[in-house]
Amino acid sequence: MRAGLLCLLLLLGVQAHAALRVVSLAPSMTEIMLELDAQDLLVGVVDGGEPRPRVQGVPSVGRYGQLNIERLLALKPDLLLVWPGSVPPAQRQQLRELGIATFSGEPHTLDEVIEQIQTIAVRLGRAEAGQRYTGGLRAHLAQLRQRHHRQRPLRAFYQVWDQPLYTVGGGQVISDALAVCGARNVFAELPQPAPQVSVESVLARDPELIVAGDAAQLRKWEAWSGIAAVAGKRLLVLPDKGLERPSGQMIEATARLCALIDTVAD
Repeated sequence: MRAGLLCLLLLLGVQAHAALRVVSLAPSMTEIMLELDAQDLLVGVVDGGEPRPRVQGVPSVGRYGQLNIERLLALKPDLLLVWPGSVPPAQRQQLRELGIATFSGEPHTLDEVIEQIQTIAVRLGRAEAGQRYTGGLRAHLAQLRQRHHRQRPLRAFYQVWDQPLYTVGGGQVISDALAVCGARNVFAELPQPAPQVSVESVLARDPELIVAGDAAQLRKWEAWSGIAAVAGKRLLVLPDKGLERPSGQMIEATARLCALIDTVAD
């Protein structure tokens, strides 16, 4: 359905109106531009996030969540790439009133990440390159799903931070990455992207696996020896931040997560 829609867009001449001057207002969007080998179209980016060193010389239009509108307008962009939250509501309204074309994406699954990349490629006039790239991502993702499928997924708690305690909700793309790896987010019923939870609520869900980005944070769970994850020694450190950047590299980051889970899975 979506692939057919993209083809229709191409037939209607979307590429004839491709964006030639692009400002990325989120690090993940900048990374997608680099993955599509479209850095030559970037005329502005926001500071913050790993892609910045790879686009040296591209002017900054502010920080994530705080734009310099005057500097942005001086770049005369054809297209703005936005992640919800990367631009405050008042500034988003200001940009809409100025009539600058905007693409806003917030994928909730890995499949949606790939679809977003392909849609951006079309907007850039590089649909063919986008199809080649996303085709490889889809094939890799399908392999991961087949290889790591479990009849009974592991109950998993993904810890974003410890003080206060934050996790990811079911609509967050990291939750889908866990599912690809044969695990189930124990807070999948929560709609918020990054809900704050209590230690008691984690204990009540008795996760068989706890994943966090810091070993010191994980060690605190050892005080709760009754948790299945602690009893089974399934406390996993995932220092790689790739799962937190919804771009094409997230498929490979998911592969690393799956490999890590396999080291402790029965």
